[in-house]
Amino acid sequence: MKVELHQKKRNLIMLIPAFWAALFDISITIIYQPKEYWNGNLNIANEANPIGAFAMQNHVSGIFIISSLWLILIGLIGIFLTRKQVQYFSLFVMLCHTWGGSSWIMNHFGFPFVILYIAINTTLFLKIQEKIEKCQ
Repeated sequence: MKVELHQKKRNLIMLIPAFWAALFDISITIIYQPKEYWNGNLNIANEANPIGAFAMQNHVSGIFIISSLWLILIGLIGIFLTRKQVQYFSLFVMLCHTWGGSSWIMNHFGFPFVILYIAINTTLFLKIQEKIEKCQ
């Protein structure tokens, strides 16, 4: 049981870059919705992900519900994967949300901040991988 608990804890640590990128993408999506959206005009929801867009266009709390479910799903999937699988999964989720967050950053802050955001996410991913390798 102790080995299994250690593996789940390690997997959750390896998911930190995925969670960070997802939370950033979700947060910036929420922040940059037009005021009219929050006032009830759900048809102007600004979201590229069709699942997120569907949730947002059906209820003002849709982004919060779908995002909460997604974050829980990331954790549930991640804790049951092997070390190598969770590494790939975390990288995949991080890259997807880095792209999503970057689209908002590009529109509101410009290219240099996109590069900075990508550099931060890449560094976080690699540093966590290094820490995990040292603990093996």
